[in-house]
Amino acid sequence: MQASKFQQLRANPLFRSFIVFSIFRAFYGVGILAVTYFLSTSAEAPWPVSIGFLLFSMFFSRWLFKQIKGRKGSIDESQTVE
Repeated sequence: MQASKFQQLRANPLFRSFIVFSIFRAFYGVGILAVTYFLSTSAEAPWPVSIGFLLFSMFFSRWLFKQIKGRKGSIDESQTVE
């Protein structure tokens, strides 16, 4: 029996990585926006602090995703060796 196009797409590692990245960005983005909103309203921090935080979070999110992706890759490799 031949797999459907959707099943073939789901099995593609590039597509799976895209989905994981999208989910990560969605949750991380909501958290970053909540902190930025707090900084700009309740904490009464000047606007350059909010912009600096957003710039820092952009680089930090890339680093964090690479760490998560690298850890998952090493787990997958160790399971295939067994």
